[in-house]
Amino acid sequence: MNAQEQELLEALRAEFATEALERLQTVTNGLLGLEQGAVPDQAGPILEQIYRNAHNLKGEARAVNYADIETLCQAMETVFAAWKQPGVQREKSAFDALHSALDTIRERLSSPGVPDPERVAAQVQRLSNVISPREAGSREQGAGSAETRLSTLVPLTFPLIDETVRMPIARLEALMLRLEEMLEVKLSTHRRAETLRAAHLMVEQWKHEGDRINSEMGDPGALSGLPPRIEEWMARTRDTIASLETRLSGLSGETDQDDNTVSRLVDSVLDESKKLLMLPFNTLLEMLPKLVRDLAGEQGKEVDVVIRGGEIEIDKRMLQELKDAVIHLVRNCIDHGIENAEERRQRNKPARGTITVEVSLVDAGKVELAVRDDGAGVDVGAVKKVAVKHGILSKHEAMSLGREDAVALIFRSAISTRPVVTSLSGRGLGMAIVKERVEKLGGRISVETTDHEGSVFRLVMPLTLATFRGIFVEVAGQWFIVPSSGVERVGRVRRDQVTTVEDRAVITLAGRMTPFVRLADVLEIPAPDTGTAESLLVFMMLVEASDRRVMFGVDSVLSEDEVLVKSFVKPLSRVRNVAGATILASGKVVPILNVSDLMISATHSGNCRPTPPCVREAVSVRRKNVLLAEDSIISRMLFKSILESAGYAVKTTVDGVEAWGALQTGDFDAVVSDIEMPGMDGFELTSRIRGDSRVAGKPVILVTGREAPEDRARGIEAGANAYIVKSSFDQSDLLEALRKVV
Repeated sequence: MNAQEQELLEALRAEFATEALERLQTVTNGLLGLEQGAVPDQAGPILEQIYRNAHNLKGEARAVNYADIETLCQAMETVFAAWKQPGVQREKSAFDALHSALDTIRERLSSPGVPDPERVAAQVQRLSNVISPREAGSREQGAGSAETRLSTLVPLTFPLIDETVRMPIARLEALMLRLEEMLEVKLSTHRRAETLRAAHLMVEQWKHEGDRINSEMGDPGALSGLPPRIEEWMARTRDTIASLETRLSGLSGETDQDDNTVSRLVDSVLDESKKLLMLPFNTLLEMLPKLVRDLAGEQGKEVDVVIRGGEIEIDKRMLQELKDAVIHLVRNCIDHGIENAEERRQRNKPARGTITVEVSLVDAGKVELAVRDDGAGVDVGAVKKVAVKHGILSKHEAMSLGREDAVALIFRSAISTRPVVTSLSGRGLGMAIVKERVEKLGGRISVETTDHEGSVFRLVMPLTLATFRGIFVEVAGQWFIVPSSGVERVGRVRRDQVTTVEDRAVITLAGRMTPFVRLADVLEIPAPDTGTAESLLVFMMLVEASDRRVMFGVDSVLSEDEVLVKSFVKPLSRVRNVAGATILASGKVVPILNVSDLMISATHSGNCRPTPPCVREAVSVRRKNVLLAEDSIISRMLFKSILESAGYAVKTTVDGVEAWGALQTGDFDAVVSDIEMPGMDGFELTSRIRGDSRVAGKPVILVTGREAPEDRARGIEAGANAYIVKSSFDQSDLLEALRKVV
């Protein structure tokens, strides 16, 4: 074979590979349908379809000299022909052999230069073993008629050549990148139109100012005392300003019109071009039935998969990035969620578990992918134990942690409830990687779970990667862009609203305590010494991601606009806190910040330190000392913030035992305590205080969730000075009670 013939063969094989993968998927889907018990009316057409695809694949493989693929297809045809005989049972071993043969063909297509004759021979032998001699003989006797029958059948319908064009995805991606750069033209035109409008407004104001001065001078001869050259220059200046104002007015109007036209055309072209790379979710999800079958078989479980909304289209690049995340979620459902058949029967569930993958449009530009299973749900207790074991939580924090927050721990690295590492799970990395991947794509992930009923993972993603809306902020004289999807609100807060709780800067917003950190500190940018007094107000962005909220302080919030993402390449493919960059019309390069990284950096102990706005001037009056006993970390931080804002010095403890120990060594003016605490509850703590002559006079205020009258009576009987119920809690009640007793 000469070079020209070899080149032609390689081109034909490349085209064959594309067609073959489609046929293999059709056969795989058909086998899954038959195996899961297709209704009788559907079984015949399904079998006929996969038979035809195997036959056509055999002929196409022969045309491009893939003898091993041709041999495997011939063996599969023999099985399908036997299945068409009346009364022939389709055994599980036959399905296993057929799926294995399909996998071999796929691997052969992925490495066309490396045939494996021994593996092919073993696959053919395995396929022949699932057909009885009688069935094989029947197949041989009818072979000729079958071939004749196939040659006269109407072929599967494919689009005509003038209706579709097949081309490499790489070409479309290159074209798409060029088209996306048109967004820069749109943004540049818009900003220049704004600049021209501003220049026109300035000249117009200048002209009006000159007209006003001339009007005030009254008599035109008032300038007669000036030198002639000055009079001539002033007259020319008036004429020039009037002419310039007229020209700028016309030019500004034309530029505005061009801006509108360019914006409309660019938006239209981009919207249409994005469709070139839009593919239905089914191109990703069609692999799931085979994947679920194989993984469930390895686990000895029976699992069905249901796919809904697969026709919804999304950017092909998003599908590529989501593939690993979806596979891991499905693996997680099988390994952690779905119980074995015996356990399901004991819980009055069907022996076969079900995984449902559903795609739906959330709103313009966003799509939700939900992966749901009907298994055991997340074992919250086991998750807490693992978190404590790895030092992520203390025992006290684990006990007070709510169910929702505990479930969110599964997205932390090293969290796995599997006691041993297996090929499927146990390393505690999978869900952390899924979360990182989703957030890198500008999406978010959440989980809902119910004991013994199952879990659902929800991924909300943008439909395309190319452009997004971002908020421009200024930090230490530099510009940055924060994706709008991650910002809950922007605004300004008073500096005295920034307080310190447990050595961390916080702001209480709408009754919820939120960590506060300067963005300059997170990005490790030194603040310039301006030499001017700081403003009483602080610009802030409230950012929310991964079920966490952080308030970032910035120097100013500039604007919100659509930006084109420029991804980094090696060696900058992974830069902490930065996801990419965009180029403004002026040529200025502005970094795009990675919201997920920002949240991690902000919660690092070194970054949430109190900043200068939080520092309060020392006062000569001694601050009252309050001992706070509260096992809930959230309530503890809230009460501490309220008390410190009111001027009290606060010592926090996590239960009654620790509070009692603190009373023995410290001097406190009052005690504020919860009731339900491990070790020693609030009732016992109050009784001990009243029974010890050294501290018996200390005021005690109980703040609790117990509303029953008998609990209130018990608290007062124990010696509490005040009893405040959390459900109707108002910070003024606590402060007023303290003022009365201290």
